[in-house]
Amino acid sequence: MIRTSFNDGWNVRPKVSAFLELGGQLPAWVPVRLPHDAMITATRSAAEGPGNAYFPDGTWEYQKQFTVPLDARGKRMFVEFEGVYRDASVWVNGSFAGHHPYGYTGFTVPIDHLVRFGEDNEIRVEVIAQEDARWYSGAGIYRNVHLVVGELVHLALNSLFVTTPEIDDEVAVVQVHAELEHDGAVTAPTTIETEIVDDRGVVVASESTPLTSFPRESATIRQRLVVRNPRRWSVDVPTLHRCKIVVRDGDGIEIDRDETTFGIRSLQLDAARGLRINGEVVKLRGACIHHDNGVIGAATVARADERRIELLKAAGFNAIRSAHHPASEALLDACDRVGMLVMDEAFDMWHHPKMRNDYSRVFSDWWERDVDAMVRKGRNHPSVILYSIGNEIPDTGDAFGAGIGRRLAERVRTLDDTRYVTNGVNPLIAVGIQTILAMAAPPAVNDGANSGEDAGEENAGINTVMDRLRETLPRLLQSQEVAEKLDEPYSYLDVAGYNYSDARYALDAERMPNRVIVGTETHNTNIAQNWPKVLALPHVIGDFTWTGWDYLGEVGIGRVTYGDDTGLLMGDYPWLAAWCADIDITGERRALSYLREIVFGLRAAPYVSVQDPARHGQELTHQGLAGEPWLEGLASWSWPSAEGRPITVDVLSDADEVELLVNGTTLGRQPAGEAHGFRTAFATTFAPGDLVAVAYRDEVETARTSLSSAHGSVALAVRVDRDHICADDSDLAFVDIILVHDDGNLCHTSDRAVTVVVAGPGELLGFGSADPCTEATFGESTHDTFHGRALAVVRPTGAGTIMVAVSAPECEEHNVVILADATPRRKD
Repeated sequence: MIRTSFNDGWNVRPKVSAFLELGGQLPAWVPVRLPHDAMITATRSAAEGPGNAYFPDGTWEYQKQFTVPLDARGKRMFVEFEGVYRDASVWVNGSFAGHHPYGYTGFTVPIDHLVRFGEDNEIRVEVIAQEDARWYSGAGIYRNVHLVVGELVHLALNSLFVTTPEIDDEVAVVQVHAELEHDGAVTAPTTIETEIVDDRGVVVASESTPLTSFPRESATIRQRLVVRNPRRWSVDVPTLHRCKIVVRDGDGIEIDRDETTFGIRSLQLDAARGLRINGEVVKLRGACIHHDNGVIGAATVARADERRIELLKAAGFNAIRSAHHPASEALLDACDRVGMLVMDEAFDMWHHPKMRNDYSRVFSDWWERDVDAMVRKGRNHPSVILYSIGNEIPDTGDAFGAGIGRRLAERVRTLDDTRYVTNGVNPLIAVGIQTILAMAAPPAVNDGANSGEDAGEENAGINTVMDRLRETLPRLLQSQEVAEKLDEPYSYLDVAGYNYSDARYALDAERMPNRVIVGTETHNTNIAQNWPKVLALPHVIGDFTWTGWDYLGEVGIGRVTYGDDTGLLMGDYPWLAAWCADIDITGERRALSYLREIVFGLRAAPYVSVQDPARHGQELTHQGLAGEPWLEGLASWSWPSAEGRPITVDVLSDADEVELLVNGTTLGRQPAGEAHGFRTAFATTFAPGDLVAVAYRDEVETARTSLSSAHGSVALAVRVDRDHICADDSDLAFVDIILVHDDGNLCHTSDRAVTVVVAGPGELLGFGSADPCTEATFGESTHDTFHGRALAVVRPTGAGTIMVAVSAPECEEHNVVILADATPRRKD
């Protein structure tokens, strides 16, 4: 069936009650281009919850007018939604057309029986997002929408499935599977023509198959094609092929077509050698990521996901986990192109709820359809190697839950047995958090934390519990109780997903020698301890850090504070982001990202992170839930008014020793490398000038890194990621705005308000900074920088020249030009 974009021409407004509608009290429609997040411009307040970043819940409706030509009469017609958050109801010309509760899976709604041919039609979509997510969900039609039209004899939607069961250097067998549906009344002879096209546009295999299609039946198409001297897909060389399939009637006239991108690659898995791709052992350097795209909210515009994957790969990751949701088609396309492996995750809950109105309410009725949607979406993507059936599911630890998990796993395998099934199991949830807390903390501490005492005492109680839990967790996880609770849930998985359970890696190699393990979720600050375990143990295939990219919601779980925070597990309003990631919401790498790159063995030069001298000597009093505290250092030797004050310099390196020099004077050498957590700290006094870190291995210098103090006035530096984009609904331009001194050094201590004005065929889709604790919104044209940086996202509204003017107080205005081309983007 033929898909065309259905993203343009929509309007959105908050949904009001039927009684208010009768009184004419209706908010105005606002024109939007999909994908769109209706929540991101809402007003935040302390009255809302920290999980959803203090954004308000709500109900919204979308409306679009469209015309159906007369010659479409007698054809099948659907509207295909890639994702609507959440609880979507679809109406066409006032008649109910369909409903879909889950916010992260695609669905189609037939409309050919409801449209008026040759006339204007209306489609309306209502969405509800109310107390149903533990993180920032966004709301609305936040992924792409397509109009799908086909003849009565047509290829079933999402039935095309391409596998490569046999591969060697000389030949790859490409197996093509599809379903042909016949909604007519007359037997129809057809011919199925299939081509395999390589990344250079060359047809490398083809097949033609006759097929008689009978009325009201579905026929299975299976073809095996041979590709000679195959070019394989891998993370390092992500070579893609396309499978094109055409259906012709008895007269040779084309009546339908479909195509998909795929990769020729093999997967193998065992506890002795771990994960192999194309015969080579691969360790997963993984990042957990949420679905929002920072300053544009949950809107899944393809270029936003592509940029995110590019930056994650540049930072050293080779795999992502879509936590805790089925990934978007755009994200998987980007992973295919860039070379990033994927663990696609189905659910954050089964029957047991985590929020008042979450998916658990409909899980029993909908899980099979939503698993089907996830697998059918992912099974042609070479990047997808693992399907996760859940994350920290409370049901996991009992017998009934084990039965549910087994059914989920088998449903996945029924649809795709070429990839592996896992489940992110947290022993604290499976065994029972109350049991663990009772073992980790004396009753008096629990009583104090849960009593009606003042906020300071309550905060101390909770933090004491968490500190005790961190100290005792490795011992508790090695208990027989934990092992017995988890043996059955792990038994039906191909890969056992261990959330925060690295203490069991070596132990379970002896207890369960055939078990393959992946660290589905680990504290990002523990990478220096975890990664050597991954390398040393063949049955452990990788580590997925929480998180690789920062996200909105679960605010402040990774924050570092110094006594001025009265929040408990999450930050008080106006905290906005989780602040627990290697990369912030604008795409800027933080110090921890460079530590990870060093631990992975991908960076030789030392990284220098300088702690704010204004915080020197202050004790850490609260740090949320994100593992051991990590001080917020910056790669800067520019600290105005700090001359002569004590300062701490962290140097990250895999070298044996690191020497630090301030203005040419050595502070001596200190050990670094794996034995010291790849980190050493120097105490000194700040003196403007030059700071140099020198790495030594076997007494020989291997690399050095320098920082210099800034000089001169402050100016704007503006750079766009690409100055030539496509004028379609999938592309964006990302404009980095940086405050710099005359010498080019970042000015991170004098933030100011920056204004962005877009002229020409473009719009400012989102504008903001990485500040995790702010009342500023992303929908305004003026925003303060954070540590000297901000990010503007420009979306084309047509072809032509887009002008972006950036201004700030005491800075000369800076302009950039972006050319929007009418040629659409291609997936490959």
